[in-house]
Formats: sequence, C-alpha cells, structure tokens
Amino acid sequence: MTTPDNNYDPAGSTQMFRAFVDEEPAQAQAAGGNKTGLIVGVIAAVVVIAAVVWFAVA
Repeated sequence: MTTPDNNYDPAGSTQMFRAFVDEEPAQAQAAGGNKTGLIVGVIAAVVVIAAVVWFAVA
C-alpha cells in the first residue's frame, strides 16, 4: 500500500526524533564505559611488557 507524498505524518517523525534524542545519553554512557576498559587494558599491557623486559634484562 502506497501513500501519496502529501500525506505526511509529522507525529511519526516527532516520535522517531524523540526516540533518537532519548537514546543519546545511553550511547554516550556506554561509550564512556568502553573508554575506561580500553584505558585499563592499555595500562595492563604496558605493565606486562615492562615486566617481561625487566625479567629479560635481569
């Protein structure tokens, strides 16, 4: 079933926009959590590499 272009539903667009806006803080919070995990992983890798080098030299 097709609808003519002039039969435009502004309520549908508003609902989609509100859903997008409501999701934005959740995505930002999830991204922040991923950054924390990445930073901890990088620090752990540096510590492990430093330990391996220290044991190899000693």
